[in-house]
Amino acid sequence: MKIFKFGGASVNSVERIKNLAVLMQQYKNEKLIIIISAIGKTTNALEKVAEAFYDQNKDEALQLFNVIKKQHNNIAEELLVKTDNCISQLSDFFTEVEWLLHDNPVREFDYYYDQIVCCGELLSTSIISHYLNESGVNNKWIDVRDVIRTDNIFRDAGIDWERTKITIDQLQSSSQTNITITQGFIGATDENESTTLGREGSDFTAAVFANILNAESVTIWKDVEGVMNADPKTFIDAKVIKELSFDEIIEMAFYGAQVIHPKTIKPLQNKAIPLFVKCFLNSNAEGTIIQEKHIKNLPPIIVIKQKQVLLHLESKDFSFVGEKLMAELYKIFSLLKIEPNIIQTGAINVQLCLNDHKEKVEKFASIVSTNFDVQVEKDLSLLTIRHYNEKIMNEMLSDKDVVLIQKTKETMQAVYR
Repeated sequence: MKIFKFGGASVNSVERIKNLAVLMQQYKNEKLIIIISAIGKTTNALEKVAEAFYDQNKDEALQLFNVIKKQHNNIAEELLVKTDNCISQLSDFFTEVEWLLHDNPVREFDYYYDQIVCCGELLSTSIISHYLNESGVNNKWIDVRDVIRTDNIFRDAGIDWERTKITIDQLQSSSQTNITITQGFIGATDENESTTLGREGSDFTAAVFANILNAESVTIWKDVEGVMNADPKTFIDAKVIKELSFDEIIEMAFYGAQVIHPKTIKPLQNKAIPLFVKCFLNSNAEGTIIQEKHIKNLPPIIVIKQKQVLLHLESKDFSFVGEKLMAELYKIFSLLKIEPNIIQTGAINVQLCLNDHKEKVEKFASIVSTNFDVQVEKDLSLLTIRHYNEKIMNEMLSDKDVVLIQKTKETMQAVYR
């Protein structure tokens, strides 16, 4: 059993979906579970639908969703010879969202986000499953919400591993085809309310299936030839790294490299399942293998995260920022599901670099204002360099207005305007 995962870029056009079918011809006799993300920028478009709905702009939300409906129906009609079954299935998913959009929001935004955004993966996998069947790659489509069981922490749901193992084992024992097509990124609660596993969580879904099924390997198919030491869209001299350890890739993911979802590695490492990153545009390219093996002499690995905020917290009564105050901050991080990118403490102050999630930042600032004076600095960027040297560090920061810097032996981070 192998697990394949295809991201949104691999299915962002009719041509690329056709390319996926050609690629899958090579594997149609193997036992596979194929996890597919939403087509192209569909998730972004659905986020806008959710925002309009929550702001009670019902007509705008329906108009935005209608564009998504037309796009997917058009793709299905262009790809398929027989469209009736696929269009009927798509219609069911459209109705699921439209039923909600005609209501009024009475719960928190994250709940509605998950009910709406999960639609993207359902639409893409339905179209691709029908197209692969027409192309001679026989497969079974499943709704992963019937399989991945989660808690009710919307937008960052945790896996109920015990129940999910039962449903995945049942799925596998009843399967009569080699290939199963399903969705990444989404799951469902005990009450069958849709949840998402965190942005870009499809990689994690692949790891969950692999862990439970003791898969031979996981392959993530991307539009680059492997894991690179920098974003090739920003750095033209970025290079493929052919081999990485689990330790290194989890550090890269933690610091924001958009290669692997941070939660992906643990389920694979726990069962020594190798992870391959390969290029769907050139399946013969060697790609990158990630496994339990120490790799020496790695190049500097550069990660840049935009849309950062820096919170300056200063103790109101000049109390030292000691164990008690820091413990309170970590409780708030846990409550709001915040993962700081940098924490730097002084005698009576703390500086925190966070992703600019407006709602979470505002809630956090409001809560900590009991003990701290709070200043928020926005529109910042965060540079991380693994295996840095002075030369690359100076080159990257030469024209930047640096407001915070941290260094260890292996990693340097700088927040800049």
